[in-house]
Amino acid sequence: METKIHTLVALVRDKPGVLNRIASLFRRRGFNIDSIAVGPSVETGLSRVTVGVSGSDAEVEQVRKQWEKVIDVVKVSDITSEPMVTRELALIKVKASRVERSEIIQIVDIFRANIIDVAHDSLTIEVTGDGNKLSSLYILLKDFGIKEIARTGRIAMTRGAGKPL
Repeated sequence: METKIHTLVALVRDKPGVLNRIASLFRRRGFNIDSIAVGPSVETGLSRVTVGVSGSDAEVEQVRKQWEKVIDVVKVSDITSEPMVTRELALIKVKASRVERSEIIQIVDIFRANIIDVAHDSLTIEVTGDGNKLSSLYILLKDFGIKEIARTGRIAMTRGAGKPL
């Protein structure tokens, strides 16, 4: 069985404990959640949950079906094989002496990222894109010295007229 990262998207009711029940479902099945992002949906009272999880098609389908049975879960879709757009956000605080700043700024510009804070000895960078873009920028900035990083989970949506959630 081939293991790959699946992207599951769900609509859930905005109620306390829903995210805990979802995470517990994955834990009980022995799955590690690679990424998770939750935010408001277009419908009032519902949130959109995007989960990245590794497993075979059959294993993830079993978890998806179990997820649908959780109280307060309205709908769950595995959009892994659909054409989709994915994005993540990262804030990266990097050490930056006066000498290094211009080189860091050039790298940031290449990645179409933004410098959102300048301190005496550091720069804080905001970058959005797919996971590979964020990882590539991180690798280049690592040589300067990363002081701190905060990275969101992946959010995803099908392209064009693909199946909406």
